[in-house]
Order: sequence, then structure tokens, then C-alpha cells
Amino acid sequence: MAAKRAYLDYNASAPLLAAAREAMVVAFDAANPSSVHGEGRAARRLVDNARRDVAALVNGKAEHVVFTSGATEAASTLLTPDWQMGRGAVRMSRLYVCEADHPCLLNGGRFPSTQVTRIGVDGDGIADLDALRAALAAHDKAEGLPLVAVHAANNETGVIQPLGRIAEIVKAAGGVLVVDAVQAAGRLSIDMSAGYADYLILSSHKIGGPKGVGALVAASDLMMPRPLINGGGQEKGHRAGTENLVGIAGFGAAAREAVTGLKVIEAVRQRRDEVETIVKTLVSDVEIFGTGAPRLANTTFFAIPGVKAETAQIAFDLAGIALSAGSACSSGKVGPSHVLRAMGYGDSLGALRVSIGAATGAQDIELFRAALAGIAARRADKEKAA
Repeated sequence: MAAKRAYLDYNASAPLLAAAREAMVVAFDAANPSSVHGEGRAARRLVDNARRDVAALVNGKAEHVVFTSGATEAASTLLTPDWQMGRGAVRMSRLYVCEADHPCLLNGGRFPSTQVTRIGVDGDGIADLDALRAALAAHDKAEGLPLVAVHAANNETGVIQPLGRIAEIVKAAGGVLVVDAVQAAGRLSIDMSAGYADYLILSSHKIGGPKGVGALVAASDLMMPRPLINGGGQEKGHRAGTENLVGIAGFGAAAREAVTGLKVIEAVRQRRDEVETIVKTLVSDVEIFGTGAPRLANTTFFAIPGVKAETAQIAFDLAGIALSAGSACSSGKVGPSHVLRAMGYGDSLGALRVSIGAATGAQDIELFRAALAGIAARRADKEKAA
């Protein structure tokens, strides 16, 4: 019998939902959704239904959803100096990002590095709003509009940005705001109609859908970025190439489930709080990051003094616990967290991320407790020997 394992790495990728798998199986036999015959029209209905479901997750409009190969492609599509409004061109002359953003924003997309300004964060990871306001006030709109990109919730700490206040600053400066909602979707209530974002970035596999599919959602279709991928007229010309029908169908099904999943967020928070109680009990000098700011209900990011994050991660894995040492978005590389660095902690500190979901149960938490107890005991023995 295989040893029991606990999966506590939902921020890296949530387990595939049964509803998503079932939708994908149906889509495997579908035709090309661009074909005009009956089979093609049936495939197109699958895409249209998924588009409506993804839009409903963020209270957006289906016609403003553009499917991509993932959140990184969506970010690269949106983070460009070259935009179009009708037949006219619109230029974004500078990109403003947050130092704690995901690398797909932080690296600037299609902007040259010389046209990217990074805005710092405080000790909890909240963007420096005064610095953002000052940077936008100094922006020369004669050269083009300012484009601001920021995460709604941090993938490592779970810290939630004050999007309403950020939007006010951006709008007052005549800028355009892109919000990375990858970690927030399905964990926070997101309302595209509230007007705080001009564009959202979403990812299927963070909400229990398949990997390799994502979307950008626009508040309107008046202004759109120049396409990243040119070719046929798919996605109204915004993203060429035959649609990943199987992935899109699974994404739509996961989005439907995510809307329902918002109802159990408080139960998830209670589980997360159990994890943090265990951590603080077994490691009295533990540091949990971002606790001075609003956080996602499912995420805790902590450091065990004297224990390297990669060493602890391996120990947890051997004990049957899947969790992350920071982000899982660097091809498995474990190293200093740029998020912690931005928060002022430097490079010497490693941290572990526990991220859970609605399916996380008491047995998972108990397995985590037992594994951490072993790590804490070995640390104590090492300190005594020293």
C-alpha cells in the first residue's frame, strides 16, 4: 500500500477537479471550433460556454474573454507598448510594476527594461502607494500612457493588494491597470464591473482546471493590445491559432466550480489557521510573513530560523507532504525569494509555503504536524550538539 501523502501546494497548482476532467473528456472528440459544419458548430458551443463560465467567475462579459495558453502568455500579451483603439494606435510609454509581482509581470513582458519602473513594497508586501502616485505624477503623457500591472494576491505570501486604492491612483493619472488575478480567482470575490481593473489575468490550473490554458479579461473592447500571436482570426483576432478546446472546456468547468467554492472560504481559513497554530506551537521563533496585511484564506508563508528552506522542503517531501519553498514558477529552482527581498528580508532567509484548498482535510493537517514535529526535533538536537 502506498504511503499516505498530503498535498499542500494549491498555489502552485490545484488538483484537477472531477468536473473539469469530465468536460475535457467530452471535448477530446470535438471538431475544430472554427469549422462551419455541424460538428464545428458543436465545438464552438463548448468554447462559448466556457467563455461564459470564465466571465461569470469575475463578473465580466463573455465577449471580453480572450483564451491563451496560460497566465504568462496573457501577461505578455497585455504588457506591451503597442495598443490599438479601433483602427488607431495607442502607445503605452512606460510600465509600472510591483517589486513583489510574479515574474511574468516583473520581467516587463514586451517592454524594454529601460521602460519598466518597479514600485517597492512595505514589510508586509503591500505596494508603496505614495511611490506609485509620485511615479505616475512624473510620467510624461506626451510620450504615451502609463501602464500599471499589479497582482491582486501574492503567490508566495497570499498578501492581498488594496486594488481599489491602486485603481484610484492609476485612473487619476490617466493610466491603464492590469491586474494579475491568478491567485485571487476562486479565493476572493472578483467583480470586473466594479471598475478597479481594465484587464485581468487568469489561469486555469490554479482553480482546479487543466494546465496550459489561461485568459485575459477586458473591461471593454474599446482598446486592446497588439496581438502577441498573429495568424488566423481566432479569439476575434486577439490570439491566433486553433483554440485548445480540451483545455478551454476544462477551464470553463473549473470556473463554474470556483464560483461555488467561494462559499467555503471560511472553512479553508480555519484549516489555514490550524496550520499556523501548529507552526507557532512547534517552532516558537517561527516567522510568518504578511500577517500585518489582509491575506488569502488558504496561504501561509513562514521561515524556521536555522533551517534552510530547501532542506525543510525535502524533509517534508520524504514525510509525505507536498509544499513549496517559495514559488514553483522557476523550473523547480529553490533559491532566495524575490518577494521576501522586496519586503526587506534580504537573501539569507528561506521560507516555506503551505497553500490549501477545500479538499484539504484533518488528516492532511495531522500529517503536516507530524512532519514538522520531526523537523523541529532535529533542529533542537542540532542546537544542543552545537
